[in-house]
Amino acid sequence: MTEDLSPRRLVAVFASPVAEMLSRFGIELGFQVVVVEPDPAQLEGTPRPHGDRVVSGLGAAEADEHTDILLTDHHRPEIGTLLREALTGKSRWIGIVGNPRHEGPHVAALRELGVPAEQIARVHRPVGLNIGSRTPAEIAVATLAGLIADRNERPGGFEFGQISSRGGA
Repeated sequence: MTEDLSPRRLVAVFASPVAEMLSRFGIELGFQVVVVEPDPAQLEGTPRPHGDRVVSGLGAAEADEHTDILLTDHHRPEIGTLLREALTGKSRWIGIVGNPRHEGPHVAALRELGVPAEQIARVHRPVGLNIGSRTPAEIAVATLAGLIADRNERPGGFEFGQISSRGGA
């Protein structure tokens, strides 16, 4: 018996190595992947072989209640503006990559734009399962597994507290 899954869309904001891996793996996992890159210079010479779409703005990504949005670079100056726009939309989940030991630069950027604290709190960080991801491929695998677990209402290991010594799958 095949379970009827809602349409799944993943919007990877910024053409980055993490976005490339999210596109590659996400399509195989049933996501419609859209990459948003507001800076056309970032796309020069970038092949898009994995069937994903690239658009220049978040509005063109057509985010709805089945859409997960992930900012794949926390150093870009556009993070505040793009996250504010994402927070006004209908997306199911919004996240940004980054080191969980430091407050993300998105917090100050959103505060500066006058975004209320309860809206800022909707932005997930860290993202993905806590597997110690370091490479773009590992970050993509951890993120996609976490999104699938969250979508299926499973805990999935989003907690980044004390590491358990339990074994098992």
